[in-house]
Amino acid sequence: METKNTKKNSLKMLIADLCICIVAILFDQLTKVHIRATLPVSSSYDVIPGVLEILHHENPGASWGMMKGQTTLFLIIAVIVVIGLTFFATRIPQEKKYRPLNIAASLILAGALGNTIDRVAKKTVTDFIYVSLINFPIFNVADIYIVVATIGLAILILFVYKDEDLRFMEFRKKTEKSEKTVDAEEKSEED
Repeated sequence: METKNTKKNSLKMLIADLCICIVAILFDQLTKVHIRATLPVSSSYDVIPGVLEILHHENPGASWGMMKGQTTLFLIIAVIVVIGLTFFATRIPQEKKYRPLNIAASLILAGALGNTIDRVAKKTVTDFIYVSLINFPIFNVADIYIVVATIGLAILILFVYKDEDLRFMEFRKKTEKSEKTVDAEEKSEED
């Protein structure tokens, strides 16, 4: 049974997650607006010569330009990702030790929504960060959110949290009987 303080803390964390997501989306969109307003498509300038460029590219496809013109498919995928992330985020216990999971989920959601906004509004995604040293595909701030937060999420799940910390992700409905069975199994493993 949740106490008044627990509900208050849950609401604070939910608001914090929402703020992280909104601020991240705004930053992503502002960088894209700035690039579109100041740099013609296919134009570039060096940030670190031979290493990093700002190169304005409009991507009508997915990563590395694959699946060009599949806006409807991307929107369906984005809706599925948003629903999945929202479901995941609402299942995360509202405790301090789970804060990194909340932040990672918020950033992945911000990245997905940032690129979806472009696809809906312009039918392309504005990319502009190009690592010319390794000829890496051009990307944007939303892509950075998705990649960094996904790597962080994988590290947290694989190396930081224990199995019992992640039980909240189980889909089955816990019953008193199933909890007793799990407890008995864990006790027998310890013996």
